[in-house]
Amino acid sequence: MADGTAPPPDHGTVHGTVDGTAEPANGTAEPANVTADPADNAGGVNLLTRGGHPDFLDLPWGQPLAEWDHPRLVQMAHGISRHIVRFVRYDDRVYALKETQRQVAQSEYEILRALRDEHLPVVEPVGVATDLRPAGDNGGDGSSPSGDHDPDSAMLITRYLDFSLPYWYVIGRDGPVLANDLLDAAAVLLVRLHLDNIFWGDCSLSNILFRRDAGALMAYLVDAETAELGPSMTDEMREYDLSIARENVIGGLLNLQADGRVEDEIDPVAVADDLSNRYGRLWVELTKPEEFSLDERWRIERRIRRLNDLGFDVEEMSISRDGTRLRIKPVLIEEGHHSRELRRRTGLEVQENQARRLLADISSFRVWLERTSGKDIPQAVAAARWLADVYEPVIEAIPSEMGERLEPVEVFHQVLEHRYYLSERRQSEVDNLEALDDYMRSILSHRPLERQLQLESDATDH
Repeated sequence: MADGTAPPPDHGTVHGTVDGTAEPANGTAEPANVTADPADNAGGVNLLTRGGHPDFLDLPWGQPLAEWDHPRLVQMAHGISRHIVRFVRYDDRVYALKETQRQVAQSEYEILRALRDEHLPVVEPVGVATDLRPAGDNGGDGSSPSGDHDPDSAMLITRYLDFSLPYWYVIGRDGPVLANDLLDAAAVLLVRLHLDNIFWGDCSLSNILFRRDAGALMAYLVDAETAELGPSMTDEMREYDLSIARENVIGGLLNLQADGRVEDEIDPVAVADDLSNRYGRLWVELTKPEEFSLDERWRIERRIRRLNDLGFDVEEMSISRDGTRLRIKPVLIEEGHHSRELRRRTGLEVQENQARRLLADISSFRVWLERTSGKDIPQAVAAARWLADVYEPVIEAIPSEMGERLEPVEVFHQVLEHRYYLSERRQSEVDNLEALDDYMRSILSHRPLERQLQLESDATDH
């Protein structure tokens, strides 16, 4: 089915809702407690799922995840996990299943929902499977025919993040240049969590997925098992969280070196120190107080603009006056300045650096419109014209197969860069569609399929 669902006819259809109830076909809400037919060896399961996703009833919930042998299973590239993690495909969607304990799965599900509600970059929580019972187990006393069933076992279901890349792939394929962007992205993610008073407790490269973002990277939290949401975040908690990240980065890189995935010349301790330093510089820039004379109030606007340039909006600013001196300190800061501005102008939902690049292209297009028309063009008109005349023709010209290699908005950014280099080389103007054709033929067609990056048959799963 086009929406990714594939309910088997024997089980009926149960859709998860946002409040954790199930809505059968008759529209009556009731708990999503479903027991599969023992005849198909599926066993019993209680599924809490969100709407808009498959019901997952055709999976063999009665078996330990490590023993599953099911046609929906796919091998996806991912980081190291202390738990068994496997992936299943429903049409064009892939979902991650993590085997853990009931309380842990339910807690992580709720935390991920809360983080997404705060518009933080995390994977999408889809549901929790509990009361996993082998076929033939009536669920009455927690026992099972095999005798090895854990009545407290559960699975967390999250949606695989399309176009996401594990750290070992980024470092191994793109080398030290993009590795620097990887550290920047990881630092930004940890700062964003701390600004929202979230203690991660297990920041590591394995617990982060990276997406290409206009030549840079954006980091997404994958594992929130140890995360804590609090009313405040002390400096001691921040430093402790950062020290955990530092240790985990060292351990992760040492593992990569042992597997031959990272050159021995890379110093894991130096990389971890670099992450700490990047975090520290960004945190100071975002939160430090400034003091100046009363006749220098223009510095308030300069501070706000500087934070905007970093991609952050200042929702609240503390300003205090003592005689002829002013003291300012950002109080409420939110990342995503450029992405929100682009959404306001065009309705496009993209990542922060992509939005920054597209806004710059809109500004250039507006200047061109005003120069060729000889009159002022309102910002809203320029954005609408750009969307229809510049952006959409390129996106629509990208074949679906090429769209599996790189996210379309990222292709658009690369086309702008490619057009510039083509024009330089030819010493003549090159239009976007010509640049797209050359880029796809000379570069994009040779890139791997990164939309849903799968492991090679002889690769390990870390």
